[in-house]
Amino acid sequence: MHVVDVTMFYAESGGGVRRYIEAKRAWLRTSAGWTHTLVVPKACGAPAEAQTVALASVPLPFSEGYRVPLGRNRAARELVALEPMLIEAGDPYTLAWAALDASGALDIPAVAFCHSDLPRLVGTHCGARAERLATRYCRRLYTRFDLVLAPSRAMTARLASWGIEGARHQPLGVDIEVFNPERRNASVRQTLELAAGTRILVYAGRFAREKNLEVLTEAMRLLGSRYVCLLVGAGAAPRALPDNVRVLGYRRSRSSLAELIASCDVFVHPGDQETFGLAALEAMACGLPVVAADAAGLAELIPARAGVLVTPRNARALADGVGAVFDADRARMGSAAREVAEAYAWPAVLGPLLECYAALGARTGARA
Repeated sequence: MHVVDVTMFYAESGGGVRRYIEAKRAWLRTSAGWTHTLVVPKACGAPAEAQTVALASVPLPFSEGYRVPLGRNRAARELVALEPMLIEAGDPYTLAWAALDASGALDIPAVAFCHSDLPRLVGTHCGARAERLATRYCRRLYTRFDLVLAPSRAMTARLASWGIEGARHQPLGVDIEVFNPERRNASVRQTLELAAGTRILVYAGRFAREKNLEVLTEAMRLLGSRYVCLLVGAGAAPRALPDNVRVLGYRRSRSSLAELIASCDVFVHPGDQETFGLAALEAMACGLPVVAADAAGLAELIPARAGVLVTPRNARALADGVGAVFDADRARMGSAAREVAEAYAWPAVLGPLLECYAALGARTGARA
């Protein structure tokens, strides 16, 4: 069965969509009877290999490396030429409509993976009226697909509230060999010139408005000099950072990122719009407790034994949550976090997905 993934959410600075597609691509290559092709905007950092098609594109401003493909029809023609048996669209924009065009021309299934909560994101930046318009747009788009996937039950419920019934919960996963407590390296503290006894927090992800990093920086002011927080990611970092917050920038190497995270004490995530929370899961795989906003995907990913969920957009609550972890048995919480992450190992979550693909292909008449 030939599966094609198409998305504009594929940039050199990584991200959850890219991690998911690359993990699935590697898994399909080891699975007999499956082939995979990736269709993404040109110059996005995709590997130059036979199973990758690069579409003409232009940069999307202020997006940390994402690019916009030029033309729905052109993209649809590229997809048709590949003659896939199933197409999965990983964004709700031009390429999603191109995927629908191609699936109609080929009479094959079209799957949409709802990686982002577009209406809530639009509402954050543009207000309630724009959020309502975005909801109508998503309903119009996603009801045309044979299947819609969502990475959390919270996002599945959101889709239902938009009028999209039958969405399937499909969690993301983690490479538990790369993200592992054994990556912990005592020299990281020395490299960062941190005094013994300093409590090291880490945030990894995009530096975007919806991540609520201003809440995190205010929480660090409340926590004081005994704590240091490392911000790891791409984009414009918050302004006027306190002395106990350091910006390290994006880590391209997954092993380097895993070493840094595993060498810290607690992972923090103030975002309240996460459809899953892949960075938090990777930190849990490294054996770190997580302090995060009690909202969306993070709320169902992090059980009480593996971290602390706090009131969203509340710096005092976030600071108190961090303090609660250090007052508790942090080592035990870290071990529990690792156990939770092991259940999300990529083979465990991708196996059912391939079964879903095969069943969908059989129902719609695609030859598998």
